[in-house]
Order: sequence, then structure tokens, then C-alpha cells
Amino acid sequence: MFTLSGKLLLLAVYGVAAGSYLTALPLGPDAVHWVRVAAAVLLAVHALEVLICFRKVALHKGPVLDSVLLTLLFGVLHWKPMDDAAR
Repeated sequence: MFTLSGKLLLLAVYGVAAGSYLTALPLGPDAVHWVRVAAAVLLAVHALEVLICFRKVALHKGPVLDSVLLTLLFGVLHWKPMDDAAR
């Protein structure tokens, strides 16, 4: 349950950040700025996570590119369940 709710929260952050570039949101400018910063920081941290945990990311049943993209979006919420199942 934690994994699903965490993924939904991340998708919401990314969605609000992307939507803020497309249209005016009913949020203050400071809130929009910090959502964009949070989304950028999350993507940067997850990019480092791909590099550091590539062996675990590659455990995905399917193309490695799919797993890399899912790790960029969800980070540990994507690769940790696969790593636990592989043990």
C-alpha cells in the first residue's frame, strides 16, 4: 500500500509541475516555484539512483530502458520490490 500511495504522490508532484508550465494553476507563485523545485530535485536524485543501483534496476522483467524510466519517476519505489523478490 505504501508503494502505491508513494507512486501516486510522486505522479501528483510531477503532474502539478508539468501542468504549471502549460496553464495557470490556482496556486500562488511561491507554491508553484517550490513544486517545480521539488520535481527537479526528485528527478535528479532518481537519476543518481539509476547510476548507483543499476544492478537492481536491471532486475526488471522487460526492457532495461523501461526500468530506467520507471526508476527516474519512482526511484526506490520501483526497484526495491524487485530486489526484495530476487532475494
